[in-house]
Amino acid sequence: MEQYDECAFKYDNFYFVGIGGIGMSNLARYFLAQGKQVGGYDRAESPLTEQLHDEGAFVHYNDEIEEIPVSFTDKERTLVVYTPAVPHSHGELTFFRERGFRMMKRAELLGEITRASDAICVAGTHGKTTVSSMTAHLLRQSHVDCNAFLGGILKNYNNNLLLSDKSRVTVAEADEYDRSFHWLRPHIAIITSADPDHLDIYGTEDAYRESFAHFTSLIRPGGHLILKKGTAVTPRTQPGVSVWSYSEEAGDFHAENIRIGNGEIRFDYVSPTQVIHDIDLGVPVKVNIENSVAAIAAAELCGVTPDEIRSGMMNFAGARRRFDFHIKSDRIVFIDDYAHHPRELTAAIESIKALYPSRKVTVVFQPHLYSRTRDFAAQFAQSLSLSDEVILLDIYPAREEPIEGVTSEMLLKDITLSAKQLCRKEELVSCLRTLELEVLVTFGAGDIDRLLPEIERMLRTRYLHND
Repeated sequence: MEQYDECAFKYDNFYFVGIGGIGMSNLARYFLAQGKQVGGYDRAESPLTEQLHDEGAFVHYNDEIEEIPVSFTDKERTLVVYTPAVPHSHGELTFFRERGFRMMKRAELLGEITRASDAICVAGTHGKTTVSSMTAHLLRQSHVDCNAFLGGILKNYNNNLLLSDKSRVTVAEADEYDRSFHWLRPHIAIITSADPDHLDIYGTEDAYRESFAHFTSLIRPGGHLILKKGTAVTPRTQPGVSVWSYSEEAGDFHAENIRIGNGEIRFDYVSPTQVIHDIDLGVPVKVNIENSVAAIAAAELCGVTPDEIRSGMMNFAGARRRFDFHIKSDRIVFIDDYAHHPRELTAAIESIKALYPSRKVTVVFQPHLYSRTRDFAAQFAQSLSLSDEVILLDIYPAREEPIEGVTSEMLLKDITLSAKQLCRKEELVSCLRTLELEVLVTFGAGDIDRLLPEIERMLRTRYLHND
């Protein structure tokens, strides 16, 4: 991408507090690619921080001022980037703040990039990582090309950042947490859903949905809003913005002639101007029909051809932790997914049931945040009851302190299945060894993914030792 003269791009050094986050790491990679000096803090080492180190970033894991390299303490040359998830009292943030450094939220910095390009911004309570990943892949595989800042590691590229030296199009996730997406200035905006979440930030469901309405007002004149049909958001677009609807089987953009069978999903894509026959989903789960309709719509508006769309969807491998198949065999299926909201769980479990209608589906769920568990306890129990067997881990606190009386047990008692239990994270693999498994799915936005290699080894040893 070309250089811009906005204030953020004049700095030589970029220091990220929380550099290992999925949204922070792609910005760190972007500035590394620009030849800038990049460093930062994170509280724990991870594959992402290891990769950033290997790519040339300085990363450390102790909140100690003495560990900040001298080059990053020059406030005239250093921009400090942080996320709302980092406490205001964090030692390094306090150090930079008290010394008058220029400090920007991650979303503000991403906003600078979207202002300087033709941005496709994907918002929604759920589905935004998959839709943005699909959109980026369709553009990347076409003559249009794109840059992309993704909320997941796209398996086709083993990266959450795509860079192009010829395209002005930028695909970005539009995160509603802390109203972060209000920094963005899309040319095309997609809203996949607006089911209330983050009520610790917004307070009420109406305030949550209002934030999406405000997001639509940020679309540039001459741009487009692609809105999931039936979503409770009243657009407030500027004059000259086209508003389109989409869903699986209705709206301006939709699917027809859907065929599901033999582990494959095919359909015909219908838009106001054309029909693209025989779209073959590379990640064949039912919820991805609707996700792909939104992504194809954005790609079509950018000029991607039908043949490019058909080819791109067929070879789309998905993002890690979004319907991520670790094992797919007649004996055992193991899927991991980031779902952490009741509607996401419902969509995922129903998709898996449609794909494997005659097999037992065992779900492991790690609830994320005490406040979310409290606010949606009944809905979580209802969603999890769609499976055949449930194992609940303890709540992953992330940025929160415990809330009295809010535990995984409050979900367990309302799950209507007889096959249900609580399990400590450290004992999960041992627990799974005692069960007869057919389709195993792990859900959650916490640290459950760190158990995946051990779970996969156990399953392969137990079920596929002769393969």
